[in-house]
Parts: sequence; C-alpha cells; structure tokens
Amino acid sequence: MLVLEDGAPRCLDCADLGHLVFLPRGDTALTRRSREESALSAVVVRFNRRRGRYERQGVLVEEAGLTRAEQRCLADAEARRRRRARDARRRAREDVRFAGAFAAEIRRLFPGCPAERAREIAAHASVRGSGRVGRSAAGRALSEGAVTSAVVASVRHMDTPYDQLLMSGVPRHEARRRITAAVETTLRAWRAEVSEVG
Repeated sequence: MLVLEDGAPRCLDCADLGHLVFLPRGDTALTRRSREESALSAVVVRFNRRRGRYERQGVLVEEAGLTRAEQRCLADAEARRRRRARDARRRAREDVRFAGAFAAEIRRLFPGCPAERAREIAAHASVRGSGRVGRSAAGRALSEGAVTSAVVASVRHMDTPYDQLLMSGVPRHEARRRITAAVETTLRAWRAEVSEVG
C-alpha cells in the first residue's frame, strides 16, 4: 500500500501510517465502529482501470481501536442479526408490491400481453441490485419508457432469434436490427385491446 502525498507515492511507514492495521470492506458496523474507536484512520482505495474510478477496499485503523470495535460488535450481534432479518422481510414485501405494480403498468400499456408474461417481465426487471431497468429511478417511478424497455427486452430475448444470432457471432447492433420488425409486431399486438388474451 502506498500513500499519495503532494502527488508522490510514499510507503505507509514514511507517511506515519505503518502502525495501522488493514480492515477489508464488508462489515459496515465493524468499519464504522473501528473508525470511531481509532484516533487515526485512513480509507484504502484501488483504481479500477476498467471502470475508470477509485473503489474502496477497506480502512486502516489502530489495532486497539479495531479490538474495541470487535468487542462492541460481539456485544450487540444478536440485535443486529434480528434487525437485518426484519429489514430483509420488509424489503421482500416491498419487492413483491413493486413487482405487482410494475406488472399492472405493463398490462395497462400492453393490454394484449398475457397476465402471466407481464408478471414474469416485472419479476425479472425489478430484481433488487440487478441494475436492470426496473431498479432504475425511471423504473421505480413506473415511467412509460422504463416499462416499455423492460417489455422490449423480454420480447427480444424470448420471442425472437436474438440470442441465437449473438451466439453465432452476429454483432449486437446488427442482431438488433434484424429482429426489430419481429419485436414491433409483438408490441403492436400487445398494445391492442385483445379481450381473449391474458
């Protein structure tokens, strides 16, 4: 590990940080408490060339501070476990409600889309932490553009040879161009009020 000081790298000992111990990221409570218990601490980052940004790796803290923080975490571990379980149940309920609202919006915009298919699209698009359109700000707001994007993605992968084209080496933009008409045909059918479908 190196410290940048006046634009020049220095070893930890040269920067008077050599006595600190490294605590990897991952345990939020332990990290927060270690920093509270340490008179001196430093954030450790690594540059990710692929993403073009610095990413947090952990912190350097005093060993005595880390020991005190670990003791505090052990003392209330059960309470934090119960709180995490409650939070997980609450998030699960929120996710079910959101997926239901997303499916209802799909059916409003595409009344010809079968109800089961709308639920599948909504469930796929709204997975927490997936980075899919349903979890974007527009998706959470149930914007027409986000909902339509989720439907288009589903049709592209489920109702056209798009995936086979990609696997056979066709470039993505060319594969999308080839299946555009098929996607539009399905969307037009689903936009129509078809009472016997779904």
